Amino acid sequence: MNEFVYTSHAQRVVFGAGALSRLEAEVERLRAHRALILATPDQREDAERVAALLGARVAGVFAKAAMHVPIEVAREAREVARRLDADCAIAIGGGSTTGLGKAIALESDFPILAIPTTYAGSEMTPIYGITEAGLKKTGRDSRVIPRTVIYDPELTYSLPVSLSVSSAINAIAHAAEGLYAVDANPITDLIAGEGIAAIGRALPLLTLDADDANVRRARADALYGAWLCGSVLGAVTMSLHHKLCHTLGGSFDLPHAQTHAIILPHALAYNAKAATRAMGRIASALYGVSAPQAVFDLAEKNGARLALKDIGMKESDLDKACAIALQNQYPNPRALEKSALRRLLQDAYEGVRPSM
Repeated sequence: MNEFVYTSHAQRVVFGAGALSRLEAEVERLRAHRALILATPDQREDAERVAALLGARVAGVFAKAAMHVPIEVAREAREVARRLDADCAIAIGGGSTTGLGKAIALESDFPILAIPTTYAGSEMTPIYGITEAGLKKTGRDSRVIPRTVIYDPELTYSLPVSLSVSSAINAIAHAAEGLYAVDANPITDLIAGEGIAAIGRALPLLTLDADDANVRRARADALYGAWLCGSVLGAVTMSLHHKLCHTLGGSFDLPHAQTHAIILPHALAYNAKAATRAMGRIASALYGVSAPQAVFDLAEKNGARLALKDIGMKESDLDKACAIALQNQYPNPRALEKSALRRLLQDAYEGVRPSM
């Protein structure tokens, strides 16, 4: 076996239907007494439910989390946390809310407890991102990793199928890029394959009646897969796909999960010939022959958006997006080539099926 380095992160994971009922005990485990509950405006009701479960342990609710963590929102949340003398943050929601918790943690030493309601995977990583002046800047810092994560599949039952599919393919992207990362290793390879397979078998069942037992099992499978894929994201470095999606999200305000779902097949096609082993693992996990086509077909058959033009991208901005993506070099199986990258963006804009 080749030599490798694998770094794990100390986190406590509580997984299972109804796991939210264990919230108070988990907050007590963190020795926290004044929790600031974070959510987006649309999930204020969920935040209030969490607050009701904790009672006197709640310092307040901040329901202003937004996509790509605008610096203005991060600053306001930090000030609210200081003013309320909070000693921990509880983030309920998707990547936007977890990202806000991380932004607070960057300037404090109190713990984050994450309660994911999507398949974003951010809760498993030391990666943070903050958008300022139209540019999304990302980094890694061990302080931002949630100490505890409560995965309750019941909290995902109401997530619309189309958004579920996009969010889950976003999760697949973490594992897919992990398979050809420069610091990939046998442990992350195993986790990535299992995560992709779990999501692949779950998504086709989500279109059934929401009360069907098969759907409940599929929701648990999807959340399990997202946990594993997020773990890969937290353990290795990402490549072209993630850098490109950060550009499109931070500079053009495109929705995070949908952007990832649209870009992934094309990013895989770009790297396919330079990462054949990884492509074989991805295709096998999805019972396909071509990794780019298998991911595209999974999205198409289950109702996800397929084209950047359908989520607010302007064709006139593609050249600018390409230029921004080329500004910083980063590890990728295939060298960044302007004409090929521009072609990738055009194909993603139009939503065409990869040819390989």
